Amino acid sequence: MLHIKPGTAWADFYARAKAAAPEAFDAQSLRNLIGGEWVAGASVKPHTVPVDGTQIPGAPMINSDEAKKAMSLAVKQDREWSLVPLDERMRRVSKAVELLRENRDVIAGLLMWEIGKPWKIACDDVDRCIDGVAWYLTQIERQMSDRMPLEGPVSNIASWNYPLSVLVHAELVQLLAGNAVVAKTPSQGGFHALTLSHALMARAGLPATLVSGSGAELSEALISTADLGALVFVGGRTNGRKIATRLADLRRRHVLEQEGLNAWGVWNFSQWNDLAGHLKKGFAYAKQRCTAYPRYVVQRRLLPEFLEAYYPVVSSLKFGHPCAVENDSDALPDLDFGPVIQRTKAATLAAQFDEAIETGGIPLMHAKLSNGRFIDGQDTAAYAAPACVLEPPSAWSLHHAEPFGPLDSIVVVDTEAEFLAAMNASNGSLVASIATDDLEFAERVGEDVLSFKLGVNKPRSRGDREEVFGGRGGSWKGAFVGGDLLVDAVTNGERPLYGNFPDGSRYPKT
Repeated sequence: MLHIKPGTAWADFYARAKAAAPEAFDAQSLRNLIGGEWVAGASVKPHTVPVDGTQIPGAPMINSDEAKKAMSLAVKQDREWSLVPLDERMRRVSKAVELLRENRDVIAGLLMWEIGKPWKIACDDVDRCIDGVAWYLTQIERQMSDRMPLEGPVSNIASWNYPLSVLVHAELVQLLAGNAVVAKTPSQGGFHALTLSHALMARAGLPATLVSGSGAELSEALISTADLGALVFVGGRTNGRKIATRLADLRRRHVLEQEGLNAWGVWNFSQWNDLAGHLKKGFAYAKQRCTAYPRYVVQRRLLPEFLEAYYPVVSSLKFGHPCAVENDSDALPDLDFGPVIQRTKAATLAAQFDEAIETGGIPLMHAKLSNGRFIDGQDTAAYAAPACVLEPPSAWSLHHAEPFGPLDSIVVVDTEAEFLAAMNASNGSLVASIATDDLEFAERVGEDVLSFKLGVNKPRSRGDREEVFGGRGGSWKGAFVGGDLLVDAVTNGERPLYGNFPDGSRYPKT
């Protein structure tokens, strides 16, 4: 009978986190890191984990006045930190990386419960952060040549899905470049892992601030503080537009990573076994990734062969409780995905599937939750089984947007013009791919696909180390990141920035 593997319950990981950083964790609550001190919040709400619906301590909910005070202290920290020599900054960031590596399993366990990442995927999130910053430590002297830190701290508002490999990674590079940093914990989860990570960063002597609370209370301080050096935002287009409008008035350095509908086109293609492998990997973490591919644009005559490759892939997917094992000695399960981030998200995905069908879409498949690996009697409200819609109607709420979950859609096309229109449904994306045997077609059509990165017979992703990352069209505003560009984005110098700006765009080789 499936049960939670001994030593991997939420209480086990929370106890280990509290033992590792008692200054940041109370018995039933977390603290915020403000001005180098760990501060208890007056208001703390319990948080429901997606794994099984149980409740854990939530993040403190500070108010706007407390947020403004935190930002004021961060500005002071930044003035001091910008004067610290690079070799000393490198020493302290190296120490933080060492501490993160020592606590890797605890952080991964927190991620597993907080945001539902299967064990291997949670470990990968932490490892990519550690390995990525280690690479920057070998490059930063070259990267900072003729560059200076910004005048003011960098404010980070990030999504919940990659707390370590995106948010903490970015913060450590920003610190390495001479900027103090501020991070808001995502309200949907990840705050325990971030609290432990920031405790380790603070121990290494890094000027990091960690705050939590509602966006309505914190946004003015995080976005509009007069002495802010830059804002880095990862999230949806709706909030991104609001932030962009406010930043335009301030003419402030910014990085706004917004969603786009990433599409995988199939045209004059025959390498189905290779494509099947890519399709399976694409379901990792229930496609809750900004670089997931939920839309397939398929040449009409190839639809039968595409489905012959697609159906077995979906049937082979393993999902369920990330800590459930048959025997105490078993390793944690190697799952493709666990729950989606919240029960409301699972309900929304189900409603969006129904909406597509009720308005004319063809239901190709909707797997059953009973196919998952669950503990008897556990709450499964936050789990979503894979589903796929053929020819979704143009009025569908997801026709031009990503579902951020395991809900695929297939659009059938007959001409190159239709192919391009379907590939560009969201007016810009982060990644796109074309599966084809005709490389001349890929080169010709690829020039008009509005994605930052284009893969031919392979997926594209955010990438690590020297690989750059950005978006085209509505998927990105401001400076691009990744590799040398991440350092450029948070420093000043003669070298011009790559990015999407009000006066035009400048793109690097991808």
